[in-house]
Amino acid sequence: MKLRLSLFCAGLLASLALAPGEGGISAASAADASVETPKAGWYSQLVDADFVAKYAVLPKPDGVQIIDSRPATRKFDPGHIPTAMNLHDGDFDKLADQLPADKSVLLIFYCEGYECMLSHNSAFKAEKLGYTNIKVYAGGYPDWIKKGNMGAVSLPFLKKKLDEASPLTLVDSRPKERKYDKGHIPGAINIPDSDFDKMVDRLPVDKASPLYFYCEGLSCKLSSDSAAKAVKLGYTQVKVVPEGYPGWVKLYGAGPTAGGPVLKVLIQTTADKDAIAIASFEKILKEAPDSVVLVDVRDPVEFATGSFKGAINMPVATVEARAGELPTDKPIIFFCSAGGRSGDALDKARKVNPRIKAYFLDANVKWTKDGAYAITEN
Repeated sequence: MKLRLSLFCAGLLASLALAPGEGGISAASAADASVETPKAGWYSQLVDADFVAKYAVLPKPDGVQIIDSRPATRKFDPGHIPTAMNLHDGDFDKLADQLPADKSVLLIFYCEGYECMLSHNSAFKAEKLGYTNIKVYAGGYPDWIKKGNMGAVSLPFLKKKLDEASPLTLVDSRPKERKYDKGHIPGAINIPDSDFDKMVDRLPVDKASPLYFYCEGLSCKLSSDSAAKAVKLGYTQVKVVPEGYPGWVKLYGAGPTAGGPVLKVLIQTTADKDAIAIASFEKILKEAPDSVVLVDVRDPVEFATGSFKGAINMPVATVEARAGELPTDKPIIFFCSAGGRSGDALDKARKVNPRIKAYFLDANVKWTKDGAYAITEN
């Protein structure tokens, strides 16, 4: 009899533990509760990085919106969780119309870590607006990166970096003929994700060089796949640009195409017909930088200290092996810091790829960290 009673009690307890409702705790609720004990003022529904990672993927999942509650320029733009939208808590009331119309959509708020209250404040405000499925990732972006997850940058941040000629490599992961050639972000090189393993030599030698990958927007996963491959190769500063080329076009207009006009300004040379005149070079930089391909043949360490906006890095020692990558639809201008290596690069490239139209800058060039430069005659 005692045995039967014991078995009955055990079964009753088990059924209560598994039953939904007020008397039981679901597996999901238990998992959420174990993430972090809510502190005073915190929103009670908490999740961890693993939970967020299920939704911070491309293509962007339906029925969920990750929300970064931090300020845009100083925090969100230079680094955020992929697919997140920016809705700074300080501007919540003004920007609330950007939230999904469906009040049952899963909203995941985060900010700058466990001491940051912005995400909790926004979660309470969203609840007052009638949203019914709200979570807060209390660890926020610092915890996201600490756990080894991929970060993302905004298009305004990327444009600022490009305008400043900051040392970086921007990679378009889309197919060349169908996408890249029809329009791409200025300064981007094309490494289709399907050909990534064959074209890794186009990536910087320095594994600490900043790498940014983009593709066809929030519905495209090519950039995140390529970025993951770059991380496996040992690159340490890898981020994605989730909005990709469609976002760029929306904000800044269409980018250059492979079939665009070859020259908008006349290239004038020195007595050496292979050497572009300094005045002609500076005029092109100012008025028509997209009409030429700028190739910096210095070492990656030098390239990282500053270069001309939109230039690609092709160290002189790699020119013969990579000459086939050089386009034939635009003039190419090789440059270095004094003219010696750039002239050598021109000769090597022309020998391997005689169809290119190329010049070299025979001058002394010095760059500063803010992107400024000075060119003087040899």
